[in-house]
Amino acid sequence: LNDDQNSDSDSSRLSESTASSSDSEYSRQSFNSDSSSKPSSPASASPPKIITFDELMAAARNLTDLTLAHEIAVNANFCIKHEDFPQNSFAGTVKQIVHKAFWDRLESELNEDPPEYEHAIKLFEEIKEILLSFLTPGANRIQNQICEVLDTDLIRQQAEHNAVDIHGLANYIINTMGKLCAPVRDNDIKQLKATDNIVELLRQIFRVLDLMKVDMANYTIQNLRPYLQRNLVDYERTKFQEILEETPSALDLTTEWIKESIEDELSSVSDESSSSPGADSSSKPIISPTLVLNNSYLKLLQWDYRKTIPETLITDEVRLQELREKLNQLKIIACVCLITNNMVGAAIVDVPDFADQLKRISVPLLEGMNKKTFDLKEALNAIGVQICSKVNRSLTERGLPTLNEEMQSNLMGQIAHIVEENNPVSSLIDKRIQFFMRSLLALPSFQKCMPTMPGGLSVIQTEMEFVGSQYASIVNFNKQVYGPFYANILRKLLFPEAPMGKAETETPIS
Repeated sequence: LNDDQNSDSDSSRLSESTASSSDSEYSRQSFNSDSSSKPSSPASASPPKIITFDELMAAARNLTDLTLAHEIAVNANFCIKHEDFPQNSFAGTVKQIVHKAFWDRLESELNEDPPEYEHAIKLFEEIKEILLSFLTPGANRIQNQICEVLDTDLIRQQAEHNAVDIHGLANYIINTMGKLCAPVRDNDIKQLKATDNIVELLRQIFRVLDLMKVDMANYTIQNLRPYLQRNLVDYERTKFQEILEETPSALDLTTEWIKESIEDELSSVSDESSSSPGADSSSKPIISPTLVLNNSYLKLLQWDYRKTIPETLITDEVRLQELREKLNQLKIIACVCLITNNMVGAAIVDVPDFADQLKRISVPLLEGMNKKTFDLKEALNAIGVQICSKVNRSLTERGLPTLNEEMQSNLMGQIAHIVEENNPVSSLIDKRIQFFMRSLLALPSFQKCMPTMPGGLSVIQTEMEFVGSQYASIVNFNKQVYGPFYANILRKLLFPEAPMGKAETETPIS
């Protein structure tokens, strides 16, 4: 990033409208002048560049670094887990056979007269390197001690005279591991000390060292997270720029994603003009870049995630997919409650928190509805049956007549029809959810309050606000990182006759 600098007024206005809906919300800060307006950018008219294998691999490494850094910073629960092949799998079986052959060979060598120590010495050398990798800079005393005790040249000399104290070396290794390991490994260290067979002991030492490697990696991640969180915007933007320089097509899907929203907005403006008498059809429609970008983000809540997501959103693909699935579940719950209230509202009007009871019925039966094997029609039938039973039980408790067969059949039928395409109740709730999310994106990012919840969504208000806050957080951060790239794409698509200026970005005032 360069220092704050001025740009032409058109570029400024476009960049401001792209990253924010409020002029006072952001302070302006210029992006590297060549960042997203270089010939490698889709926003320029340069000929296609031939990509070499090395360039492709470099871009892949940058994408891996970017994705990993993003996940560490935004996901507080991210950690590395020690995983092995399932025992019954082919890979697990092969690994088990190979490892058994290795340790059997080592045992036979140590049982020879005199013992053959060469393989054991190589293991001690590997253990020494692993222990040294755990040390922090400045731990000179323990480093010198490890190198002195596990000096493989000295051990080989001792082996030539059959004077290797292999159990003493193993005990030193275990004691050193006990000093370096996390408290969670204390029980593993105790088990090592209780193991007498030297071959089994060495095997278990390597198992615990593998666990300690994972512990060390997670400790590093924990310490790195605050730094990444402070510098993530700059880091991700720089890494993506490197990807763009290596692979000029790295914004093609993003361009198409934004282009679709522009076409939708043009179609909407055209329909409004045709329906308005006296409108000037020859004038060029004015489209807000902010509106276009926000509509693009809204598309992600109904995205078919079997398709490739725009490149600038790859790091949040899993989170966005989870939000879409959660919203689909909430939509069904809102539909069920609205239908029930419309059809039997008079019978349950005096029952406190009946809407919450309907939600408690629906949620378990809709669990896992994102899975391919999930039968939504069957789940809705089950929900309908339970709701009828719940209503009838409530009526009976209050000494009132229960629902007749026709009323129950109609209620269950209406609920079952939610799954059908163009169902009016489902369409209505979907529009209100979209309206809430659109209102949320229109708020300045520093404004913490939620927009008014549309009618029919009060039963899922708490969940909607939680999902909405997560969604807004993803969108606002994405705008901060990729605002300059979006600005150039929007400039190219909305104002193709305008000169390509320097890309700018804006970051929120803290």
